[in-house]
Amino acid sequence: MSPGTERTDAHGIEQAWVPAGSFLMGASDKEADAVRALDPPRWVEGRLFSEQPQHEVRLSTGFWIDKYEVTHAAFQTFVDSGDYEKQEYWSEDGWAWLERQATRTVTAGCAIEMEPNHPQVCVTWYEAEAYSRWRGGQLPNEAQWEYAARGPDSLIYPWGNDFDSSKTNVVDSDGLMPVGSYPVGVSWVGAHDMAGNAMEWVQDWLDENYYQSNVRDDPPGPETGRRKVEKGGWWGSNPFVTRSAYRHFEDPPHYQDFHIGFRVVSMDVTSD
Repeated sequence: MSPGTERTDAHGIEQAWVPAGSFLMGASDKEADAVRALDPPRWVEGRLFSEQPQHEVRLSTGFWIDKYEVTHAAFQTFVDSGDYEKQEYWSEDGWAWLERQATRTVTAGCAIEMEPNHPQVCVTWYEAEAYSRWRGGQLPNEAQWEYAARGPDSLIYPWGNDFDSSKTNVVDSDGLMPVGSYPVGVSWVGAHDMAGNAMEWVQDWLDENYYQSNVRDDPPGPETGRRKVEKGGWWGSNPFVTRSAYRHFEDPPHYQDFHIGFRVVSMDVTSD
Protein backbone atom coordinates (compact mmCIF):
# COMPACT_ATOMS: atom_id res chain seq x y z
CA MET A 1 0.00 0.00 0.00
CA SER A 2 1.12 3.55 -0.69
CA PRO A 3 2.00 5.94 2.15
CA GLY A 4 -1.12 7.74 3.32
CA THR A 5 -3.60 5.16 2.01
CA GLU A 6 -6.70 5.68 4.15
CA ARG A 7 -9.16 3.35 5.82
CA THR A 8 -11.85 3.52 8.49
CA ASP A 9 -11.42 1.04 11.33
CA ALA A 10 -14.13 -1.02 13.03
CA HIS A 11 -14.92 1.87 15.39
CA GLY A 12 -15.37 4.37 12.56
CA ILE A 13 -12.02 6.10 13.06
CA GLU A 14 -10.05 7.27 10.02
CA GLN A 15 -6.51 5.95 9.78
CA ALA A 16 -3.57 6.39 7.40
CA TRP A 17 -1.07 3.76 6.28
CA VAL A 18 2.58 4.13 7.26
CA PRO A 19 4.73 1.63 5.32
CA ALA A 20 7.84 -0.04 6.67
CA GLY A 21 10.94 2.06 6.13
CA SER A 22 13.93 3.90 7.48
CA PHE A 23 14.55 7.42 8.74
CA LEU A 24 16.89 9.43 10.93
CA MET A 25 15.46 9.66 14.43
CA GLY A 26 16.34 12.46 16.82
CA ALA A 27 17.99 15.84 16.29
CA SER A 28 21.08 16.34 14.17
CA ASP A 29 23.92 18.50 15.46
CA LYS A 30 22.85 21.16 12.97
CA GLU A 31 19.27 21.16 14.26
CA ALA A 32 20.38 21.26 17.90
CA ASP A 33 22.77 24.14 17.20
CA ALA A 34 20.01 26.05 15.41
CA VAL A 35 17.71 25.62 18.41
CA ARG A 36 20.40 26.90 20.80
CA ALA A 37 21.08 29.90 18.57
CA LEU A 38 17.47 31.05 18.96
CA ASP A 39 17.71 31.34 22.76
CA PRO A 40 15.04 28.76 23.65
CA PRO A 41 13.58 28.34 27.15
CA ARG A 42 16.05 26.74 29.52
CA TRP A 43 13.92 23.61 29.83
CA VAL A 44 14.07 23.10 26.05
CA GLU A 45 17.81 23.66 25.77
CA GLY A 46 18.49 21.50 28.81
CA ARG A 47 16.86 18.44 27.20
CA LEU A 48 18.36 18.66 23.71
CA PHE A 49 20.92 16.02 24.70
CA SER A 50 18.09 13.47 25.02
CA GLU A 51 17.33 13.90 21.30
CA GLN A 52 20.85 12.91 20.32
CA PRO A 53 22.67 11.39 18.65
CA GLN A 54 20.53 11.39 15.56
CA HIS A 55 20.56 7.80 14.36
CA GLU A 56 19.12 5.58 11.67
CA VAL A 57 16.01 3.61 12.60
CA ARG A 58 14.47 0.88 10.46
CA LEU A 59 10.85 -0.13 11.02
CA SER A 60 10.31 -3.58 9.57
CA THR A 61 6.51 -3.54 9.69
CA GLY A 62 4.01 -1.04 8.36
CA PHE A 63 1.11 0.15 10.48
CA TRP A 64 -2.07 2.21 10.50
CA ILE A 65 -2.05 5.44 12.48
CA ASP A 66 -5.05 7.59 13.38
CA LYS A 67 -5.41 10.43 10.92
CA TYR A 68 -6.47 12.72 13.78
CA GLU A 69 -5.85 12.88 17.49
CA VAL A 70 -8.48 10.90 19.39
CA THR A 71 -11.42 13.24 19.89
CA HIS A 72 -13.45 13.76 23.01
CA ALA A 73 -16.47 12.24 21.22
CA ALA A 74 -14.52 9.10 20.30
CA PHE A 75 -13.15 8.62 23.80
CA GLN A 76 -16.54 9.28 25.35
CA THR A 77 -17.96 6.42 23.29
CA PHE A 78 -15.52 4.13 25.10
CA VAL A 79 -16.59 5.49 28.49
CA ASP A 80 -20.33 5.42 27.75
CA SER A 81 -20.18 1.86 26.42
CA GLY A 82 -19.22 0.57 29.85
CA ASP A 83 -16.07 -1.00 28.42
CA TYR A 84 -13.96 1.63 30.18
CA GLU A 85 -14.56 -0.31 33.38
CA LYS A 86 -13.67 -3.75 31.96
CA GLN A 87 -10.35 -5.09 33.20
CA GLU A 88 -9.56 -6.78 29.89
CA TYR A 89 -8.61 -3.46 28.33
CA TRP A 90 -6.23 -2.37 31.08
CA SER A 91 -2.65 -3.23 31.88
CA GLU A 92 -1.98 -4.50 35.39
CA ASP A 93 -0.66 -1.13 36.52
CA GLY A 94 -3.45 0.70 34.75
CA TRP A 95 -6.12 -1.43 36.41
CA ALA A 96 -4.52 -0.86 39.81
CA TRP A 97 -4.65 2.88 39.12
CA LEU A 98 -8.30 2.68 38.06
CA GLU A 99 -9.30 0.73 41.16
CA ARG A 100 -7.96 3.56 43.29
CA GLN A 101 -10.41 5.95 41.62
CA ALA A 102 -13.96 6.13 42.97
CA THR A 103 -15.10 7.13 39.48
CA ARG A 104 -13.48 8.57 36.39
CA THR A 105 -11.96 11.75 37.74
CA VAL A 106 -9.86 14.58 36.40
CA THR A 107 -7.50 16.89 38.21
CA ALA A 108 -8.70 20.33 39.22
CA GLY A 109 -6.85 21.91 36.30
CA CYS A 110 -8.79 19.69 33.92
CA ALA A 111 -12.24 20.78 35.02
CA ILE A 112 -13.03 22.08 31.54
CA GLU A 113 -15.89 21.42 29.16
CA MET A 114 -14.59 19.58 26.11
CA GLU A 115 -15.94 19.99 22.62
CA PRO A 116 -16.78 16.73 20.81
CA ASN A 117 -14.41 17.40 17.89
CA HIS A 118 -11.50 18.61 20.02
CA PRO A 119 -8.69 16.26 21.03
CA GLN A 120 -9.39 14.25 24.16
CA VAL A 121 -7.07 15.85 26.68
CA CYS A 122 -6.97 15.45 30.45
CA VAL A 123 -6.42 11.74 29.91
CA THR A 124 -3.79 9.66 31.69
CA TRP A 125 -1.39 7.38 29.84
CA TYR A 126 -3.21 4.43 31.44
CA GLU A 127 -6.54 5.58 30.00
CA ALA A 128 -5.01 6.19 26.59
CA GLU A 129 -3.55 2.67 26.67
CA ALA A 130 -6.92 1.14 27.63
CA TYR A 131 -8.77 3.02 24.90
CA SER A 132 -6.16 1.91 22.36
CA ARG A 133 -6.66 -1.74 23.36
CA TRP A 134 -10.43 -1.31 23.10
CA ARG A 135 -9.88 -0.08 19.55
CA GLY A 136 -7.86 -3.20 18.83
CA GLY A 137 -4.60 -1.25 18.63
CA GLN A 138 -1.99 0.31 20.84
CA LEU A 139 -0.26 3.58 21.51
CA PRO A 140 2.46 4.24 18.94
CA ASN A 141 5.95 3.67 20.18
CA GLU A 142 8.23 6.66 19.92
CA ALA A 143 9.91 5.49 16.71
CA GLN A 144 6.56 4.82 15.01
CA TRP A 145 5.23 8.22 16.04
CA GLU A 146 8.31 10.07 14.87
CA TYR A 147 8.43 8.21 11.55
CA ALA A 148 4.75 8.98 10.91
CA ALA A 149 5.48 12.64 11.67
CA ARG A 150 8.69 13.24 9.70
CA GLY A 151 8.95 10.43 7.17
CA PRO A 152 11.89 8.94 5.27
CA ASP A 153 13.21 12.43 4.51
CA SER A 154 13.52 13.01 8.27
CA LEU A 155 11.96 16.46 8.11
CA ILE A 156 12.29 18.68 11.16
CA TYR A 157 8.53 19.41 11.19
CA PRO A 158 5.73 17.34 9.68
CA TRP A 159 5.41 19.77 6.75
CA GLY A 160 9.10 20.56 6.11
CA ASN A 161 12.24 22.01 7.64
CA ASP A 162 11.07 25.54 8.42
CA PHE A 163 8.69 26.52 11.19
CA ASP A 164 5.40 28.00 10.01
CA SER A 165 2.90 29.08 12.66
CA SER A 166 0.05 28.96 10.13
CA LYS A 167 0.41 25.16 9.93
CA THR A 168 -0.02 24.34 13.61
CA ASN A 169 -1.98 25.31 16.70
CA VAL A 170 0.87 26.32 18.99
CA VAL A 171 2.17 29.89 19.07
CA ASP A 172 -0.15 32.59 20.49
CA SER A 173 -2.91 30.01 20.94
CA ASP A 174 -5.20 30.14 23.95
CA GLY A 175 -6.88 26.77 23.51
CA LEU A 176 -7.57 23.64 21.52
CA MET A 177 -8.94 23.65 17.99
CA PRO A 178 -11.08 21.01 16.26
CA VAL A 179 -8.92 18.19 14.95
CA GLY A 180 -7.85 18.72 11.35
CA SER A 181 -8.00 22.51 11.51
CA TYR A 182 -4.55 22.85 9.91
CA PRO A 183 -4.65 20.67 6.77
CA VAL A 184 -1.59 22.41 5.29
CA GLY A 185 0.45 21.09 8.22
CA VAL A 186 -0.16 17.36 7.70
CA SER A 187 2.66 14.86 7.71
CA TRP A 188 3.82 12.83 4.70
CA VAL A 189 1.13 10.20 5.35
CA GLY A 190 -1.63 12.75 5.90
CA ALA A 191 -1.66 12.64 9.71
CA HIS A 192 -2.96 15.89 11.17
CA ASP A 193 -1.82 17.86 14.21
CA MET A 194 1.40 15.96 14.79
CA ALA A 195 2.90 19.32 15.73
CA GLY A 196 0.50 21.23 17.92
CA ASN A 197 -3.03 21.20 19.26
CA ALA A 198 -2.44 18.49 21.90
CA MET A 199 0.85 16.86 22.82
CA GLU A 200 0.60 13.07 22.54
CA TRP A 201 1.39 10.13 24.79
CA VAL A 202 3.46 7.35 23.21
CA GLN A 203 4.24 3.87 24.50
CA ASP A 204 7.81 4.43 25.60
CA TRP A 205 9.20 4.99 29.03
CA LEU A 206 11.56 7.95 29.09
CA ASP A 207 15.29 7.30 29.25
CA GLU A 208 17.09 10.48 28.30
CA ASN A 209 20.20 8.49 27.35
CA TYR A 210 18.39 5.81 25.32
CA TYR A 211 19.57 7.12 21.95
CA GLN A 212 23.16 6.53 23.00
CA SER A 213 22.55 2.81 22.42
CA ASN A 214 21.83 3.46 18.71
CA VAL A 215 19.18 0.76 18.36
CA ARG A 216 18.56 0.62 14.63
CA ASP A 217 15.94 -2.08 14.03
CA ASP A 218 12.47 -1.67 15.55
CA PRO A 219 13.65 0.04 18.77
CA PRO A 220 11.43 -1.19 21.63
CA GLY A 221 12.25 1.63 24.04
CA PRO A 222 13.33 1.17 27.66
CA GLU A 223 11.84 -1.75 29.58
CA THR A 224 11.03 0.30 32.68
CA GLY A 225 10.87 3.87 33.87
CA ARG A 226 8.95 6.45 35.87
CA ARG A 227 7.85 8.86 33.15
CA LYS A 228 6.37 8.43 29.70
CA VAL A 229 7.53 10.20 26.56
CA GLU A 230 5.16 12.70 24.95
CA LYS A 231 5.61 13.92 21.38
CA GLY A 232 4.47 16.91 19.35
CA GLY A 233 3.88 20.49 20.35
CA TRP A 234 0.93 21.79 22.29
CA TRP A 235 -1.27 24.83 22.09
CA GLY A 236 0.11 27.95 23.76
CA SER A 237 3.72 26.76 23.71
CA ASN A 238 6.65 27.61 21.43
CA PRO A 239 8.09 26.56 18.04
CA PHE A 240 10.83 24.46 19.60
CA VAL A 241 8.46 21.76 20.85
CA THR A 242 6.83 21.32 17.44
CA ARG A 243 9.96 19.65 16.11
CA SER A 244 9.34 15.96 15.47
CA ALA A 245 12.49 15.07 17.41
CA TYR A 246 11.28 16.82 20.57
CA ARG A 247 10.75 14.52 23.57
CA HIS A 248 8.73 15.83 26.49
CA PHE A 249 10.22 14.64 29.69
CA GLU A 250 8.32 15.14 32.91
CA ASP A 251 5.05 13.22 33.24
CA PRO A 252 4.32 9.84 34.89
CA PRO A 253 1.56 7.60 33.45
CA HIS A 254 -1.03 8.70 36.03
CA TYR A 255 -0.64 12.38 35.09
CA GLN A 256 -3.20 14.36 33.12
CA ASP A 257 -3.62 17.93 31.98
CA PHE A 258 -5.28 19.95 29.23
CA HIS A 259 -2.26 19.85 26.90
CA ILE A 260 -1.92 16.07 26.50
CA GLY A 261 -3.87 13.81 24.15
CA PHE A 262 -2.99 10.78 22.02
CA ARG A 263 -3.65 8.76 18.87
CA VAL A 264 -3.76 5.02 18.14
CA VAL A 265 -1.82 2.72 15.83
CA SER A 266 -3.09 -0.61 14.51
CA MET A 267 -0.72 -3.34 13.40
CA ASP A 268 -3.18 -5.36 11.32
CA VAL A 269 -2.27 -4.91 7.68
CA THR A 270 -5.68 -5.38 6.07
CA SER A 271 -7.03 -2.42 4.14
CA ASP A 272 -10.68 -2.35 5.15
